[in-house]
Amino acid sequence: MARHLYRADVSWRRQGDFAANAYSRGHDWSFDGGITVPASASPSVVPLPNSVEAAIDPEEAFVAAISSCHMLWFLDLARRDGLVVESYRDAAEGTMERVAPGKMAVTRVTLRPQIVLAGDTLPEPGRIDALHHQAHEACFIANSVKSEIVVEAVPATLADNSQGA
Repeated sequence: MARHLYRADVSWRRQGDFAANAYSRGHDWSFDGGITVPASASPSVVPLPNSVEAAIDPEEAFVAAISSCHMLWFLDLARRDGLVVESYRDAAEGTMERVAPGKMAVTRVTLRPQIVLAGDTLPEPGRIDALHHQAHEACFIANSVKSEIVVEAVPATLADNSQGA
């Protein structure tokens, strides 16, 4: 694969008393597609009102990036394997902890994908797990971090086709 370059424009402007550490950590992330996302420090790191609870924080974005990358690979691999995925939901979680004096890190990300498949028969046992393993191995973001990433997949279910018939 050729080298790819990804960009994000992160912008912040002072609001509040900077010298007294009473300033807003709210800022914006802008991307090449034209979307701007409100971002902030996590309220668990910088207490309100100096953080913005409704904004995305870097730790949430980190977890979401890993989850999203895994999902996109899983969907493509499932398609190649002849499965039809109706829906995919992941209640992903990241754990941040102290790794050295004065140093914190997201040390573990747990993915909990729930997949609903089309059709009337579930695949043989282990097939979905194998696809999750392949997706994890292929995920660019997972390959870029040193945090432990665990996939605790919920068993796949079949779509309820009685509603559309």
